[in-house]
Amino acid sequence: MIQGTTSDAGKSTVTAGLCRALKRRGVSVAPFKPQNMALNSAVTADGGEIGRAQAVQAQAAGLAAHTDMNPVLLKPNSDTGAQVIIHGRAIGNMEAAAYHDYKNVAREAVLASHRRLAAQYEIIVVEGAGSPAEINLRANDIANMGFAEAVDCPVLLVADIDRGGVFAHLVGTLALLSESEQARVRGFIINRFRGDLALLQSGLDWLEAHTGKPVLGVLPHLHGLHLEAEDSLPFPACGITSDLADFPPSRMASSSIRGAGGEGKLRIVVPALPHISNHTDFDPLRLHPQVEFHFVALGENIPADETTSHSTRQSNYASQVAGYADLVILPGSKNVRADLEWLRAQGWGNYLARHLRYGGKLMGICGGLQMLGTAIHDPHGIEGAPGGSAGFGYLDLATTLQPHKQLHNVQGRLHLADAPLGGYEIHAGISAGSALQRPFAQLDDGRSDGAISADGQIIATYLHGVFESPQTCGALLEWAGLQAPQAFDYHALREQNLERLADTLEAHLDMPRILQLLGVETRAPLKI
Repeated sequence: MIQGTTSDAGKSTVTAGLCRALKRRGVSVAPFKPQNMALNSAVTADGGEIGRAQAVQAQAAGLAAHTDMNPVLLKPNSDTGAQVIIHGRAIGNMEAAAYHDYKNVAREAVLASHRRLAAQYEIIVVEGAGSPAEINLRANDIANMGFAEAVDCPVLLVADIDRGGVFAHLVGTLALLSESEQARVRGFIINRFRGDLALLQSGLDWLEAHTGKPVLGVLPHLHGLHLEAEDSLPFPACGITSDLADFPPSRMASSSIRGAGGEGKLRIVVPALPHISNHTDFDPLRLHPQVEFHFVALGENIPADETTSHSTRQSNYASQVAGYADLVILPGSKNVRADLEWLRAQGWGNYLARHLRYGGKLMGICGGLQMLGTAIHDPHGIEGAPGGSAGFGYLDLATTLQPHKQLHNVQGRLHLADAPLGGYEIHAGISAGSALQRPFAQLDDGRSDGAISADGQIIATYLHGVFESPQTCGALLEWAGLQAPQAFDYHALREQNLERLADTLEAHLDMPRILQLLGVETRAPLKI
């Protein structure tokens, strides 16, 4: 089991790397995360929903993702509550205190999934959640040491040296564990190191002497490594503007804004909604060499003089942003009505109108599709208090949220350019209206998906992952105004990064000791 001293210490990455390294040795290996809290999710081969990181780890292990790899998924829909998903199926919303009481039931689901995986695979690489030192959450723990104790699992503890305080993180975490939990920790991994390892050595020697635990490796900071984030936005290093003042002045004048990006790049803007979900949809765009991509950070003040009225501030905001984007994409949301209200409060209603008036393109994905319609109805209180909200009204469709989610992996063809596409659906909303008579895509299962406005300026889809297909991505970028888009194979890039990650672990971890711990020390990497 890979546990971490903090969130984002590197648990997901190390787990994926070990899965790929073991696979290359011919070991039958599967990833597992007992409990995951994330809004980035994936649809599995058995028709359920799990965390996106576990789907990537399954790819690293050479497997199709399965709901047993992440039996408990929590998808936050407020500061204190979340939708609870057990074995890939949503069972309802719970506040934090209610879920704490529910953990005994969740534990049985976790152990049942682990038993099934253990019967099929030689090795299970387990990822913890957050930190095992959260003493307020120790009772009924199923995410870290509570699980490790239940299945008698050895633990490696990962810490991120790039944050600073790495020795305090490791020693402090160990100190807060019980004696049996401390004994379960078989070694440390230090992640994201930059610099001369010789200057770190005295600290490593002290750490081993002080704790009696070996340092099993120091992993370098891998510049440019890309694996899908478990949940948090790639902030700030990967193209997010932390302040709307970072936007350049309006360039609109009377000309079209096509190709407004630097060096002929297409500029794409996505609002970072408070409940944004599946923001990994945009990874192929962030990494595309011809795209200048920006998340607009949530909660930032509209830049204006303090004496300016609120309505004028919204207008100023629209002036700044509308001249900036070639394409605006409204993303998925775990609380569509609340995020729609947030968009309006931030002035996005005025911004979208101005953006379209000057010829910009607009796209909605999943919750974004619903926002572009005329109304969103939630009579059952699926995402909050029962009720309804008016949409932006750009597409003639209305959405009603239903208790049962639509979960599908799909293939089909894009109507814009007759290009092949693939993707997945995760949504509770059912949409109806005349806009759907001009669909975004025709699916191989006989259904149609999404909508295209009569003037072709707005498109909307329920499908996540559509930019991962080189043909679909190129067609959509061309629709948005990019001339001669380059083919960009995101799947190949992910494979290259998994291989690079495994190579790094092989070079910088004490793999013989780790393999001995797993009982597969005689396995050498296979020649391919």
